[in-house]
Amino acid sequence: MKYSKFFQYAYIVFAALFIYDAVDKYFNQDVVAYTSILLGATAVFMFFFRRKFSRKFDNRDQSK
Repeated sequence: MKYSKFFQYAYIVFAALFIYDAVDKYFNQDVVAYTSILLGATAVFMFFFRRKFSRKFDNRDQSK
């Protein structure tokens, strides 16, 4: 289970990179990078989804 906690925070790192890429393209090239925004939002969603899913498994393991 330790790997899942590592990947959980990797989603936040990727979200920050994608959002940085979108902001950088917007200010330097005046282009709205919809792909980077979508991938950043998906990574943030996946972070919270995996966190909730991980806690659900932890609670199930402790109840036994």
